[in-house]
Amino acid sequence: MTNPADLTLAQLRDALKAKKVSSLEATDAYLARIEKAKVLNTFVTVTADKARDMAKASDARLAKGPNNSDVGDLEGVPLGVKDLFCTEGVLTTAGSHILDGFQPRYESTVTANLWRDGAVMLGKLNMDEFAMGSSNETSYYGNVINPWRREGDDAPLTPGGSSGGSSASVAARLCAGATATDTGGSIRQPASLTNTVGVKPTYGRVSRWGVVAFASSLDQAGPMAQDVRDAAVMLKSMAGHDPKDSTSIDRAVPDYEAALGQSIKGLKIGVPKEYRIDGMPEEIENLWSQGIAWMKDAGCEIVDISLPLTKYALPVYYIVAPAEASSNLARYDGVKYGHRASDYQDILSMYENTRAEGFGDEVKRRILIGTYVLSAGYYDAYYLRAQKVRKKIFDEFTDAFSKVDLILTPSAPSAAFGLGEKTSDPVQMYLNDVFTVTGNLAGLPGASVPAGYDKQGLPLGLQLLARPFDEETMFKGMYALEQAAGANRRPQEWWA
Repeated sequence: MTNPADLTLAQLRDALKAKKVSSLEATDAYLARIEKAKVLNTFVTVTADKARDMAKASDARLAKGPNNSDVGDLEGVPLGVKDLFCTEGVLTTAGSHILDGFQPRYESTVTANLWRDGAVMLGKLNMDEFAMGSSNETSYYGNVINPWRREGDDAPLTPGGSSGGSSASVAARLCAGATATDTGGSIRQPASLTNTVGVKPTYGRVSRWGVVAFASSLDQAGPMAQDVRDAAVMLKSMAGHDPKDSTSIDRAVPDYEAALGQSIKGLKIGVPKEYRIDGMPEEIENLWSQGIAWMKDAGCEIVDISLPLTKYALPVYYIVAPAEASSNLARYDGVKYGHRASDYQDILSMYENTRAEGFGDEVKRRILIGTYVLSAGYYDAYYLRAQKVRKKIFDEFTDAFSKVDLILTPSAPSAAFGLGEKTSDPVQMYLNDVFTVTGNLAGLPGASVPAGYDKQGLPLGLQLLARPFDEETMFKGMYALEQAAGANRRPQEWWA
């Protein structure tokens, strides 16, 4: 039998049901790889004992036969969980010092859905602190290292952010798939930088209950996977209506895997001219042109569209997101859980010292920005105006989707960059989300698919955006792109 860690999630699922491998064997194979890959720093917590117990329980269910009603769609498949998802009795940090020692007494809806379907938890994955970052350099638990390297260069590269632990773990085959979250591009950008597939579903498609909040009107959980089929399998399990989440939409969850391979002939693919930004690397421009050609070859009609408000997307995002973060992060004060400062004189100094010690620089920066734009005298000038522009961006997409079925753009403005290269300039770092934030502001489903490599051998991705709740059409387009690109290389295992 091939090493289980060399299989895709879908292949492993089928091998488990055919009894060609056991869940315990697959779990042990991944745990061994995690141990060898500590230098990548992808895991905050490895739950080896829990994983083996879950795997044994899966093997017992699988022993009764694949048609046993107790066997779930992900039975026995080992997964990694971004450390933003609350997991009962397991340390949950959101990458922050302020949540030191926090072990939730409840399970997030997303992870509960995965365990219901038989998945196995390998552990909690590193991430930018409170999901604030595009390079996984803001985590209290240290930088995550991209398993990819430039040809002939050993310099450590970013795996993207904030879901850097998820993207690096999937790319390095340390788990069969991983949960992730996307507030401004935190699934799609790291997927592009690591040659993985990342899907941000429509806002409301996947429950946010039990997911540590960054910006509540933008956050959305989704899968990171080795290929499009794996992402489809994971999303079907993760999605669904949840009465505990007031923003969860009560709509049936389609079988996304069944959509793969269906013809996309006749689909209209929109190409927004505003995404051709100044200074965009020639390799990104060429990849985009190649993607357009692939879709045309598949029988799609290419339609030039205009989204003129795109230029305001980043400014709007960096008003709305910090404002919501300022409100959401007010709950971390050292009173009930997490870190508490040891040096204080009264309740006020306890709050102040705890938050000063517990939050990192980027989180403090965004709390300050958010508090400022919500303050008296500035609320109308900044926050209210940003929300009005956000609605116009949504209207612009609604109009565009009356003419096209999907929109094709680059996923990120560059390949993976070196750790430390952009940390001194927050604005340069924020520009990494230039192609992705519009999807969050408008609540659209979006995905990044591996599509090629730059001159230094680093992966590049293409993004598809779809109408709200039309993930099925998006998956059809993703699969067609994946088949045309054939960009399925794996990184050399220099860490092993």
